Amino acid sequence: MRRLLIIAATLLAAGGLASAPASATSAAVQSDAGILAGPSASQLLAKTRTCNQISNGKFRTDEETGRTVPVCDANGAVWWRADMDIDCDGQRTSKCNEDTDCCFQPDTAFHQSDGKPLRADTLHYIVVPSPSSTWRYTSSGLRGAGSCAVIFNNKVLYAVIGDTGPTAIIGEASYATARDLGINPDPSNGGTDGPVTYICFKNSRVSPIESNTKATSVGEGLANTFVQNN
Repeated sequence: MRRLLIIAATLLAAGGLASAPASATSAAVQSDAGILAGPSASQLLAKTRTCNQISNGKFRTDEETGRTVPVCDANGAVWWRADMDIDCDGQRTSKCNEDTDCCFQPDTAFHQSDGKPLRADTLHYIVVPSPSSTWRYTSSGLRGAGSCAVIFNNKVLYAVIGDTGPTAIIGEASYATARDLGINPDPSNGGTDGPVTYICFKNSRVSPIESNTKATSVGEGLANTFVQNN
């Protein structure tokens, strides 16, 4: 996933952070090979040690659990730490369909550039709770195709905001996100209790939404800025 990039170009592609100060471009790790891609999992997690809660209360990780997960504010991002349930909604594929997933829905809240639903078994995307009195993701500068870093077991993967879920539950991502983080992606028995950390960057956008490569390049630049500014 990690590749060479020019941080300044990434910031322009991210749109919302195009006007970030010049000092933000220095956040990337330096080596003899030049500028490396994104920060490490430990660097990102170090910025989520304390929570400035912005949600009006907390979320459940599953229907049967208590409300234990706050949404936390940071400079340039919001984040939460939860589990990961598997979202297999969107385009029907051999991995995601009515037979593999009892709760399959043939649509996602946000669509590809061609108007089709997202494809959960190939695209790295996460699910945010639908707006409620607890938290409205749009009020925090998040939107469909927004850029997020997902961290599990010392591994970082960059994803987009691709779907919305129940108003009281948080901690869900696509089949492909789980698989590529080393989590069982089976919608019937997969997922993990975590901890999984989700960091979503304010006023960001990945275009086209269906490109994992673009999600990575945009996300790495924003993650470097996040580490520097928090």
